[in-house]
Amino acid sequence: MAKTNPGRFFEDYRLGEVIAHAVPRTVSGGERALYHALYPSRFALASSDEFARSSGLPAAPMDDMITFHTVFGKTVPDISLNAVANLGYAEGYFRKPVYPGDTLRSESEVIGLKQNSNGKSGVVYVRTTGRNQRDEVVMDYVRWVMVRKGNLDAPAPETVLPDLAKVVDPADLIIPAGLDFSNYDFTLAGEPHRWGDYEIGEQIDHVDGVTIEEAEHMMATRLWQNTAKVHFDATFRPDGQRLIYGGHVISMARALSFNGLANAQMIVGLNGGAHANPCFSGDTVKAWSEVLDKAETSAPGVGAVRLRLVATKGGDPFRLKGEDGKYLPEVLLDLDYWALMPL
Repeated sequence: MAKTNPGRFFEDYRLGEVIAHAVPRTVSGGERALYHALYPSRFALASSDEFARSSGLPAAPMDDMITFHTVFGKTVPDISLNAVANLGYAEGYFRKPVYPGDTLRSESEVIGLKQNSNGKSGVVYVRTTGRNQRDEVVMDYVRWVMVRKGNLDAPAPETVLPDLAKVVDPADLIIPAGLDFSNYDFTLAGEPHRWGDYEIGEQIDHVDGVTIEEAEHMMATRLWQNTAKVHFDATFRPDGQRLIYGGHVISMARALSFNGLANAQMIVGLNGGAHANPCFSGDTVKAWSEVLDKAETSAPGVGAVRLRLVATKGGDPFRLKGEDGKYLPEVLLDLDYWALMPL
C-alpha cells in the first residue's frame, strides 16, 4: 500500500464533501517578524501592542494576511497540490482577530465542480473555514481553483456552480470586540487621512515597487506550509519557471498600499479577487487602489471602506482591462476588500 500522497485530482472531488486539513499551526511573534521582513508592511495596529491597546484591543493582532495565509496553506495538500492556477475568491469574512499563541486549523467543503472543455482539468469551488484552539471561526472564504485530471478518461461530474454574493454586505461585517478609534493617533499611524477624506471613485497610486526575489517567495510560501508544486518545482511547468504564490502578491500589494492608505488598519471582508496573470521572479510589483464604497459601523470612531487593490508588473497606473474586457497583461491581481479606518 502506497504511503505517499500524490494529491487529489479533479475527478477525486465530490460535491458536498467536507475535508479536514492537517496540520494545526500555532502562530507566534516569529510569523509576525518574518512577515514584516518579507513584505514592507507597517500598519500600526498589527505592529504595536501599545497602539492596539489604545484602540481597545488586548494586544496587536497578527496581520490579517497572516491569518489568511495560514488558513489557506492548510488546504493546499488537499485542494490545490495539483493545481494549474488559483482563480478567485468571494464571500470572505475575517471574524476574529488572531493573536500570538493561537492555534489555527482549517476545513473545506466542496461547493462546486465544473470540468473544462479540454477534458484535462476542471474547476473546484470550496468554502474554507479557519478555526482557533477554542473552535471559534477566525475566518471563512470561498475560492475556486483549476485542478488537473489524473485520469483523462474519468467521466465529467455534473456541473454545479455556486451562487456567490458579489459583495459582502457591510451590515454583515464583524467588528472586533472593543475596537475603538475615538482616540486614534494619526501621527503614530503614519498618515493624517481619515475615513471622511476618501471619496468613492477616488484612485490612489501607491508609488512604490518591490522586485520579487526567487528565494523570498519560496521562503514565504514555505512559511505558510503551502506545498503546491508549481511554486517550488521548476520542472512542473513547461516554461521551467516557478509560479509565484498568489498570496505573496496579495501581501506585497497590501503592504505597498500603506503609502496612501496607512489608516486602513484591518481587513474584515473579502468581496472578490482574481489572479489576473501569472507572476514570476524578477517581476517588479507595484500597486494602486480605488475607493469603491464606504459604510459606517457601530464601533466608536470606526468606519468601513471598500477598496479595489490592483497589483501590476509595469504599465501606467489605473489601467485594468482592455477594450475586449480582459485584464491587461501587466495586471497581476484585482482584489476587492473591506477595511476598517478611523472616522
